This record gives sequence, C-alpha cells and structure tokens, in this order.
Amino acid sequence: MIIHKDLFNKIVQPEALFLAWKEFKHGKGSKIDVLMFESELESNIFKLSRDLKNKSYKHGEYEGFYISDPKLRHIHKATVRDRVLHHAIFNILNPIFEPTFISNSFSCRIGKGTHKGIETLRGMLRKESRNNTKTCYVLKCDVRKFFDSIDHDILLAILNKKIKDPNIIWLLENIIESYTSSASDLLGRKGVPIGNLTSQIFANIYMNEFDQFIKHKLKVRYYARYTDDFVIVSRDRDYLLHILDSVNIFLRDSLFLHLHPEKVEILSYIKGIDFLGNIIFSTHTLIRKRTKKRIIRKFEDKIEAYRRGEVGKDKIKATLASYLGVLSHTDAYKFSIKIKNYFYLWVSE
Repeated sequence: MIIHKDLFNKIVQPEALFLAWKEFKHGKGSKIDVLMFESELESNIFKLSRDLKNKSYKHGEYEGFYISDPKLRHIHKATVRDRVLHHAIFNILNPIFEPTFISNSFSCRIGKGTHKGIETLRGMLRKESRNNTKTCYVLKCDVRKFFDSIDHDILLAILNKKIKDPNIIWLLENIIESYTSSASDLLGRKGVPIGNLTSQIFANIYMNEFDQFIKHKLKVRYYARYTDDFVIVSRDRDYLLHILDSVNIFLRDSLFLHLHPEKVEILSYIKGIDFLGNIIFSTHTLIRKRTKKRIIRKFEDKIEAYRRGEVGKDKIKATLASYLGVLSHTDAYKFSIKIKNYFYLWVSE
C-alpha cells in the first residue's frame, strides 16, 4: 500500500487555492455570494492560505434548504470560502483514492456516471442470461439514509490508512466534524452534508470498503454501485438470497450502515430492472415515469428563467442538449420530440 505524506502543503499554497477557485467558480459567476467573494479575491485567498498554515482555519456554518430530486433532499450549502477549500482538498484526495476504486463504482467519477452504470448493468444482464436465453435475477438494494449515516470515526480511520500527514488529517477532521446529522448518538458523530464536494469523494472512499468486500471476499462476479444504490446479478435466486445475509452483516458491523427494508428486492430480468432512472428490459430500455416528470419540471424552470432574462439562450440550448443526451440512451423518441418542441415554442432562434 502506498502511504502519502506532506499533502497539507499542496493544499494550503495560494496557487492551489486559486486553481480551486477557478474550478469552483465555473457556472456560478452570477451568484451573489460568489460575486462578493470575487470582489476581494486575492485578499480572501491569501487569508484562507494563512489561516490554514497557522491552523486557525475553522469551517463555517451551513445554509440549509430542500430540493425535490425527485424525493425531498435536505441540502447544506457551505460558504464560498469553504467550498473553494473543498475543491482544493478534492484535487489532492481524488488522485490518491481514485485508483483504489473498482471499475463498477459509477458515482461522481470522471468517465463514469449514470449512463455507464446502466450500460454496464445491461451488459452484465446479457452475459448472465446468455443473451436472454436463461432466467436471470437482480438483487437491488439501497442504503438507508446513507449520507446521514456515514460514521465520522470510521471515515477518518479509512483515511488514516493511506494518509500519514497529521496536518491534512487535522484539516479533514475539521471538514468532517463541521456537520453532524440527526443520526448521531452517544456512540459517535455521523453524517456528511450532501452539498459538499468533499462529501462525494468521502462517500466513495467509505463505500469502497464495501466494494472491496463484495469483489474480493464474496467474489461476486456481476456487481455495480452508484452511491448508495447497488445491484448484484445472478441466474441463481437462492444465491442472491444467501448473499444478502453477508451484505447486511458487513454493512452493519464494518460501516454502521443499514439497508432500506423497503428497497431490497430480487427482480426478474424478464419483468424489467429499475436502475438509475431507467427500466432495463432484454429488448429495450425505458425511462422511468418520475424521471420524465423531473426532466419536465427542471426544463420548465429553466425556460421560465430564460423568459425572465436570468439565463441566456446558450444555457437553455446546453440544457436541452444534456437532456437529449440522457434520452438517447433509452427508447424515448416521442418524449425527446416533446422536449424539443417545448424548447422551440418558448426560445426564439
């Protein structure tokens, strides 16, 4: 195992923080808090650098709000100063931990994402069903309140395995301890905020322990995960039932996580596999109804913002292209036409 030292200095230098600022600002240039930070950019960056070097830095408070995506999620938004630092930390941590992740982990990774996850599951189903000639099943699971349940002590212990720089461990602990969820109790602090960039890589680092257990201890051949959703494919339904016990025990004892009791299913491929907003059949792939509703709602919101003059035509075109890209991976020709017609109705060329 490669041990990493002297990482702290790579984060706290003004050059690293200016780079993090550039990455953070992309797509946020019109936000009031971003504009305020930028108005005294050099002063703010150099102060952040000094505070980190002398260890007087303290993560700020969060602004909480709710979004529907499609289920209600409680987002916690950090200050601009803290979010710039999150980018700097991500730039250091990601190259260290990315090579340790399995190929079938698809959340918040370059070259991965929902499309790759769906394509991979489709390929696994095709192979295990012998090109749709054999009955095939999928164990589909969801971790209950995943982000709120991440245990701080366990996460820090995992980070300490590869990082032996006490200064960066101090900083990571500062970030991790800046937030606690209602799942915390006398036995330990829990939770990372959904709104933090660092939470994305923390989630992958945390669940990588589970991925390694699945692949190397249980030696599961067909497995894929996206954040807290995962699937295991097999022609043997009894095998999936048996392996579920081992899954539950590892999550409970090693990561203090629990599966959502209402979201553990063993599904027959012939009836369609609901995964990452799509329903995969042997002959075609459909987009889930609530995914359609979410696309319509978000696109309507963008159109309204365009009509109010808050976003430009290029932004709307980019949004349209993004949605059409999503739909191109499914059998959703009529829905794609509907989205394009709505665009041309409200956005003049």
